[in-house]
Parts: sequence; structure tokens; C-alpha cells
Amino acid sequence: MLAAMSASSLPSRSPGDACARSSGDACPGALRLHRADDGALARIRIPGGVLTPHQAAALGQAAERFGDGELHLTSRGNVQLRGLAPDCGAELAGLLSRAGLLPSEAHERVRNVVASPLSGLDGLGSTDLRPWLTELDRLLCGNDRTTALSGRFLFALDDGRGDVDAIGADLTLLGRADGYALLRVGDGDAALRVPSCDGPRAAIVAAEAFLDAARDTGAWRVRDLPHDATAALRDNVVRRLRQAGIAGAPESRPRPPGTTAPEPGRVPDNGREAALSVGVPLGRLDPAQWRLLARGGELRLTPWRGAVVTGIAPHLADGLLGEFSEAGLITGPDSPWAGVGACIGRPGCAKSLADVRAEAGAAVGPAGRLPVYWSGCERRCGHPHGEWIDVVATSGGGHRISHVRGGLSTEAATVRDDDPVVLAATVAAARGARV
Repeated sequence: MLAAMSASSLPSRSPGDACARSSGDACPGALRLHRADDGALARIRIPGGVLTPHQAAALGQAAERFGDGELHLTSRGNVQLRGLAPDCGAELAGLLSRAGLLPSEAHERVRNVVASPLSGLDGLGSTDLRPWLTELDRLLCGNDRTTALSGRFLFALDDGRGDVDAIGADLTLLGRADGYALLRVGDGDAALRVPSCDGPRAAIVAAEAFLDAARDTGAWRVRDLPHDATAALRDNVVRRLRQAGIAGAPESRPRPPGTTAPEPGRVPDNGREAALSVGVPLGRLDPAQWRLLARGGELRLTPWRGAVVTGIAPHLADGLLGEFSEAGLITGPDSPWAGVGACIGRPGCAKSLADVRAEAGAAVGPAGRLPVYWSGCERRCGHPHGEWIDVVATSGGGHRISHVRGGLSTEAATVRDDDPVVLAATVAAARGARV
């Protein structure tokens, strides 16, 4: 049974914000495990999603030795291990530390950095982000004050193509081809032009300014600040940059309306080394799939729950892409799983009202024009950005299907009786299925 619904706005708090302000910053990390219905959970922050082969092997070992064997990708290019024994913390931390995944115990939950995953590979960006990424993580881990950032505060490094700029990070550095970078503080089009070589240092200065602005407000992210405090923060950042010897000039650059994930398949290359981009159905990798991805060179996990495998000999690329496809990974835009995402749902999450991963799998059909995200409750943990079809299990039974665009939820309907055929048809129609 379908019921029409009126347009409404999404909740003002981040639907995926698992950290309750009333009870402190409870975001999980690699050293602070979170108890879930399927066991303990660890979240390993991987700045820029970049893993060496050794680090990728260590994560796979950790999942099989301590957890359920699977690696769960997040919307920030990080990895979650689930089904952990509650007493495995010390051994897990030791394994991760030896692999270089815990450079600072005090800062491990604030190393939240997303980066353009194709930077330096396809020639389309204005800046190779690797020097920025290395320097920002070094400065972040070497600063005592940044330990006060919440586990949800997010940095984004965009090489100029606009992909991760659209994610809406708290602090975004955008590459330019003229030796400068743009530093965006929070939402909106306003930015500051700074010398590219000073970009990471400018981001740390801005993070410290945010901590001072947030001291009396309880804000964990820039968007949580009152409007007047946000404007004052930007002015304060300019002043502090000047004190730090960094020239910052106001400039406006429109934020892209939606994020753009790398197309699955072979990444255009220079003929010397190839790279492959793949999607991961529901962001969940079994041990065999993970080992297959780790067979290349550097592995880059993306904010769209995918991966870019680099360092492949060009003559081996097509064969490896075929192996990825046979293993169940998304290697082309016409895959039924392209654009399909879901939270963990039942039985892993006590707050979930449905096994949304199983429901998403049952509803998979022709690829749609819009992505779809299935959520087991109104929090919508890990939802995408920009425009998508929002499927939410409701407390009264059934599912609400909405079209989200620009923060507004419109063109909604409710499937009340959970008939899987009706549910799948309604979702397909909302996505604009390609038939």
C-alpha cells in the first residue's frame, strides 16, 4: 500500500551523527571500541583512504583474527571492523600500531581526512594532494590542541575537481593551478585564498579557531555553530592566519551541488602504471575480496564506499578488472549494485527497525539514475551527500521513500505492508531505473 507524503526538510542534526552531545563524544575509534549487537566495533581512521600493501594486509589480518572477517567501508573512506571480542583491544591496537595505522594514540579519532581519490592518477586535478595529505596528518598528530576536536570533525582535500568539496566538510582545501589554494570554512561559497604550500598549516590554524569558537556553544562541527558565530569564525581565521604569517584573501567559489564518485572501471592512465576503480556492494568486503584488492600497489578507499587500486602493470589491468567483477565487486556503471547503499541495519544495530541490507539486496534490479540509500532508522547513519533516494524503515512498520535534494526530502511515498515486490518497484521508479 502506497501513501503520498508532503515535502519536508531533513533533520537539522546530521542523520549519521552517532555522537550524542548530551553524553560526550562517544564516536568509536581503534582504541575506543563501541559495543554493537553483533559484537564490539572498531573504526580505523585512514587519512585520505590511502593504504600501503602492508597496511592493507594488516587490516585484513585484524578482521579475520579479531572480528567477523569482513571489512566495512565508511562514507569517509575509513574502515570498520565488526564482531570483535570485547577484550581484543590491546592486541588489535598493537597490530595496527606495528602497521603504522596508529601514529598517535591521542589523535587517532580526529584523523578524519577525505581526499580526491584519483588525485595524481588521471591528470584532471589541479594539485597532487599527496604532499598536503602527509603534511596535514603530521601537523594534526603533532598538535596537542587538536585532540579536542570531535570524532566527527572532518577535513577534506580536493585537488580542484570538486568531488570531495561537495561532501560538506568542516574545513576544505581546494587545489588550484596557480600556486594558491582555497580554504573553505564550513558550508557556503566563501573561501580564503592562501599559498598552496601553506594549505595544511592554514587548515590547522582554522581548526584551532573553531575550537575557541565552539568552547561556549557545545558545537562539535562548524555547522553546529550559531550563524553569527560562524561568520565571526571566518573573520577570526583571517586574523589568525595573518598572525601565523600566512596571507589569506577572501574569495568565493560555489560549492558543487553533489559529489562525484570515480566511475568504476579502468582509470585513464599515462601508460606506465594503471589504476582500477571499483565499487563495493553495501561497502562490505569479505576476506577474499579484500585480499584481491590488496594485490595491487597502493589502495585508496573512497568516501563512496569504493576503492581505487593503483600500481598495476597496464597489460594486467583488464584481467584484474575481470577478477574483480567475478568476485562480486562493481566494475561498471550498469551493475545492479551501482549506487546502492545501506546502513548496517539489523541484526548488527539495536536501533535499526529492519534488516535493510537484506531488503536492499532483494530490491536490486536495473541500475538507476539516482543513488539509493537504505536506513534502518531516522538517523540515516552513513547516508550519501547531494541528491539521492532515501529509503527509511519507519517505527509504524513499512518504509518511507523520499527524493532528497538540497537538504529537502520531497516526492515521498510510503510502502506500508512491506510487500518486497511493491517495495522494489517503488524504489526503482523513484531512482529512475534504466531499463
